Formats: sequence, C-alpha cells, structure tokens
Amino acid sequence: MPEISRFFGIIIAVFYNEHNPPHFHARYGEYKVAIDIKSLRILEGKLPSRALGLVIEWASQHQDELLEDWNLAKSEKAPKKIQPLD
Repeated sequence: MPEISRFFGIIIAVFYNEHNPPHFHARYGEYKVAIDIKSLRILEGKLPSRALGLVIEWASQHQDELLEDWNLAKSEKAPKKIQPLD
C-alpha cells in the first residue's frame, strides 16, 4: 500500500492492482475508507466527519494527481507523492 500523502494524522494511499472504479484509501486511527476519485463519494468504510471533510477537501484539490497515481499503481509502477493539505 504505497502512501501518497499524510496530513493531520490521516494517511492517504493507493493499492497496486486494484479494482475499478479509480479510488484511493484513507486511514485515520482505526477508521478506514475508500473514496472514488472522480465523484469523491465513499465506496466503503467510514471516517469521523471532520477527518472525512479534510480528506474530501484535499482530494478535490488533487483529483488529476490522484488519477495519475491510480494509473501508475494499476500498471504496478510507484505512485508519486502528493502535497498534504495545509
């Protein structure tokens, strides 16, 4: 699970050889969530509302980079780091 960003205790990652739709994973403490990159909807899991809001804000600023990382990971190449939320 390559980590692509980390901010406010939230870890963002993409997995190699994942299923569609393009998505990323976020972890915060014991919580985990998978989020669709294009729609920014939760596919599975949950996060506390404040953490989820931060993740969605970050993802909306980096959708193109997230799709690029998704494609890299899908072809088993290392994804690039993405700037954390300030």
